[in-house]
Amino acid sequence: MATSTYNGKTFTFKHGVHPEEFKDLSSHCAIQRMPFVEEYILPLGQHIGAPSTPLVTKGQKVARGQKIASPAGFVSVALHAPVDGEVSGIGLFANPSGQMVPGIKIRTDPYSTQKMAAVPVDLESLDNKGFINAVQEAGIVGLGGAAFPSHVKLAIPEDKKCDYIMLNGCECEPFLTADHRVMVEHPEEIIDGILILNKFIKARKAFIGIEVNKPDAIAALQKLAATSRFPVEVIQLAVKYPQGAEKMMITAILGKEVPHGKLPLDLGVLVANVGTVKAIADYFRLGQPLIERIVTVTGTAVKNPANILVPLGTPMKDVIAWSGGVTGDAARILLGGPMMGAVQKTLDTPVVKGTSGILILGNDLVKDITEYNCIRCGRCVEACPLYLNPSMMGLLAKKGRWEEMLDYHVLDCFECASCSYVCPSGIPLVQSFRVAKGILREKAAKEKTAGQS
Repeated sequence: MATSTYNGKTFTFKHGVHPEEFKDLSSHCAIQRMPFVEEYILPLGQHIGAPSTPLVTKGQKVARGQKIASPAGFVSVALHAPVDGEVSGIGLFANPSGQMVPGIKIRTDPYSTQKMAAVPVDLESLDNKGFINAVQEAGIVGLGGAAFPSHVKLAIPEDKKCDYIMLNGCECEPFLTADHRVMVEHPEEIIDGILILNKFIKARKAFIGIEVNKPDAIAALQKLAATSRFPVEVIQLAVKYPQGAEKMMITAILGKEVPHGKLPLDLGVLVANVGTVKAIADYFRLGQPLIERIVTVTGTAVKNPANILVPLGTPMKDVIAWSGGVTGDAARILLGGPMMGAVQKTLDTPVVKGTSGILILGNDLVKDITEYNCIRCGRCVEACPLYLNPSMMGLLAKKGRWEEMLDYHVLDCFECASCSYVCPSGIPLVQSFRVAKGILREKAAKEKTAGQS
């Protein structure tokens, strides 16, 4: 391996915030497998892009790992049965977004061993196009939370080149520890996943960025990286939120900023979550598509915090029950972490591909916040990792001046909520930006449609 220029130093980006971590609730908990439950609900749109198209009908028998929905375009992925069973319904079901969305319900076969008949994929028989198609057919998406179809990111355009593969092992959201446990317990699969990617990407080097609050993960991956036939370097990153955002990690490791309107690949960098790369290794080495994922169940109001390997489609209520249930002071449940997670209004919501955690908070951490007028303190500006002006955007949003927000680059905001976290006036800044972006995109779509008619 080439000589390192990092030499064990700690790197980071400017701005950001330092929320209390709460990692110790579950960081020591080894991954456990969730027992199979009676029914699974599988939304067809578990990823950014077009929802998958069903291939099954009500009453049809399905096998674990069988494709039950096909991609509905390039920015779409396949969906697979998490269990042997029978399709018990195709209709509208609860989704983490709070909406009722199209999905497939499967009733588990209680007599099945649930052993999947899968065979490894022959990498040597694939060219680049075949590799991209295989990743799409495996249903693999980014497991860090965004659920962006992985094959789209891996399809490097002819006019671009990937110099660096960068793995995100930061897991900077408070409470969550699923990625931490993946790195500690499955470092071999992560390194193997890098080698599989590089067979087709042909990068110069790989980096794995890990925050220094995960010393056991750093040690496990450094040990394997030292013996890798392809240069892999583990970079220690400061504990700061949102260190795991791909633009922030690129800045921390390479000292470069992704320009406005550009992507990491414009700097020759491909960023992937460590869990996503493990899923790629699982598919090509074991033949297992994305039918399960590791979920952290944690918080101050759950009886037994845990990191659990959960079949996709498992209702949240079953996962919580297997973790011992909630305590008497449970006040709020989120899918994801406290900064970017979505509050849930029903426990029937299923675990989906983007579910990194189930967070149950007690009354000690859930407070009613009174909103006051902006006092122009500038804390939100100091916190924003993208150097935006959340204060001004918040004022414009309050007045419904959506188009003017474009001049302040509201579409660049990736909704990390750092601004809302530090605001002493309790202004729900990130929520207003989310509304504004939705309105602006809807308006742009209507204008595009009108222009084509």
